[in-house]
Amino acid sequence: MKTFKNFIAGAWVEPSSGDYFDNVNPADTTDIIGRFPLSSKADVERAVASARKGFSRWSRTPAPARGDVLRKAGDLLVARKEEIAELMTREMGKPLTETRGDVQEGIDTAYYAATEGRRLFGHTVPSELRAKWAMSFRRPIGVCGIITPFNFPLAIPTWKIFPALLCGNSVVFKPAEDVPHTGTVFVEILLEAGLPPEVIQLVHGAGETGAAIVDHPDVPAISFTGSTDVGSIVGQTCGRMHKRLSLEMGGKNAMIVLDDADPELALEGVLWGAFGTTGQRCTATSRLILQSKIHDNVLGALVDRAKAMRLGDGRKKGTDVGPLINDASRAKVERYVDIGQAQGADLLCGGKRPDSKSLEKGFFFEPTVFAHVTAGSRLEQE
Repeated sequence: MKTFKNFIAGAWVEPSSGDYFDNVNPADTTDIIGRFPLSSKADVERAVASARKGFSRWSRTPAPARGDVLRKAGDLLVARKEEIAELMTREMGKPLTETRGDVQEGIDTAYYAATEGRRLFGHTVPSELRAKWAMSFRRPIGVCGIITPFNFPLAIPTWKIFPALLCGNSVVFKPAEDVPHTGTVFVEILLEAGLPPEVIQLVHGAGETGAAIVDHPDVPAISFTGSTDVGSIVGQTCGRMHKRLSLEMGGKNAMIVLDDADPELALEGVLWGAFGTTGQRCTATSRLILQSKIHDNVLGALVDRAKAMRLGDGRKKGTDVGPLINDASRAKVERYVDIGQAQGADLLCGGKRPDSKSLEKGFFFEPTVFAHVTAGSRLEQE
């Protein structure tokens, strides 16, 4: 089994604690991708200290030159698109059709951010005082702590990190513990593209590692993507410490279908919205609101299509739905199936682990549809 390292102070290093965790393929738990560092507060301290040095150099690099580095990163992502999609599917489960799109979002973000290196405009403004001339210009903030989730292992880090780097900031990056391999490859690409080593720091780990980044007084800007509960805690900490903060948290999204809608188009939208990424998105369609005239027909067609969706390893042709990310996530889904039935909703399909022996090594769960869900019930609200 391969053992991976953090990237701190310009070098690939072991965690100070000597502790590691296994990165498991959620479609086949006997497939261990590697051992990754379980970083401590001491590792974060070293990373932040190095990032401050990197910031001093990078912030004085002309913005167009910073953009050139990101453009090169985009070129490298293009060249390695299929390889990265493959390793991402192995690591977090969603089908290759989705992970290819994930990489493409990173490519698009690289090229978009690169062009902004020539558009960091300031302003000249009329002064209200005689013999005074007023202007404004943009300055980078400092060290940015970037904490990202498992569901878009490359796209979301690029959304956050590329703009931060383009504007002259340095970064301490902690990917979700379920997708450390993708995070490692992303940092390798940035370094190959010419990013000065101390500008990017990679610290793997769990919630304690992320908390150490959020709490650090020398990290003035935080980006967190994850659960609403954790995001609320991050928000409180950043508010108390007067940090710049970007939060992207959970949702409870509804699709509304009226009786004049194209039924096939609506059905495709519901299926993709609800079961794409195995439903593990803040934008997932978890509620469907149907006008009464079309209710029965659309619901019947949805159940038929949901039952026909093929579960499996996302790297295999024909797979529609991959596994959930880990056993805790599957147990949570099972709890909500019980809650929905206890509160009187009708389970129309799914609601259980698949019977297939070929799927028993993964965290699979059948696509599930409830009907007659009461407004205000937990299933409808949470």
